Amino acid sequence: MKFGKRLKRQIDETLPGWRDKYLSYKELKKLVRLISAAPPMLSGSLEYGKAEAEFVCLLNNEIEKFNLFFMEQEEDFIIRHKELQQRIQRVIDIWGPNGIRSSETDYKEEMGKIRKDIVDFHGEMVLLENYSNINYTGLAKILKKYDKRTGGLLRLPFIQKVLQQPFFTTDLVSKLVKECESTIDAVFPIVEEESNRGEREAVTVAGEGIFRNTVAALLTMQEIRNGSSTYSHFSLPPLHLPDSDFIQSIQLNSPIPIL
Repeated sequence: MKFGKRLKRQIDETLPGWRDKYLSYKELKKLVRLISAAPPMLSGSLEYGKAEAEFVCLLNNEIEKFNLFFMEQEEDFIIRHKELQQRIQRVIDIWGPNGIRSSETDYKEEMGKIRKDIVDFHGEMVLLENYSNINYTGLAKILKKYDKRTGGLLRLPFIQKVLQQPFFTTDLVSKLVKECESTIDAVFPIVEEESNRGEREAVTVAGEGIFRNTVAALLTMQEIRNGSSTYSHFSLPPLHLPDSDFIQSIQLNSPIPIL
């Protein structure tokens, strides 16, 4: 699948409030076409220079957009992760087996609400990891196209700059994703087949929109990281999903195998 179609599909399948935060790939492609279509004698002319400057300016603006959005989401995730951990502990302390008002009914009800919120939270974090991946890939592809069509040498220095940007650094979000999965495995274990089926249904019912978007994001990340026939130092590393009950439940509910 061509990257432009993949990007459009991902934008259509992401959260509504995120759709204007992705790479302006069409606009960048249009500028590359304009620059590369200029007659050789006009290379170095004022008009040619303006088009080049507009292309570089748009690239820098896009990176600024990515960073601002990514850092806002990251800060929100840190706060929400802490709040979820506090909610779990509070339910255990109040309605758990040794709680001050121990009640199995209330405990299950409150934990069910928390599980829904954790599933949604996990899904949003996966979407943000995918946001980083697909925008980086788009930048690498448009810069490759620019160098190839214009004879320029923007790709290497620009990608070196991108690798230092906050939106590319997903270590913290990846850590929160793993902690979220560990919490689900520990607090909501899947023990028997009957329970297994119930938990999988809960994943879907808990947040159909987020669940569907999460599956789409995981599939897109796999395509981007594993689908290329050629590998270079501009490529993202292969995607290896963690072996957790939560990821397995997503796989079992997905109409398309994730791995």
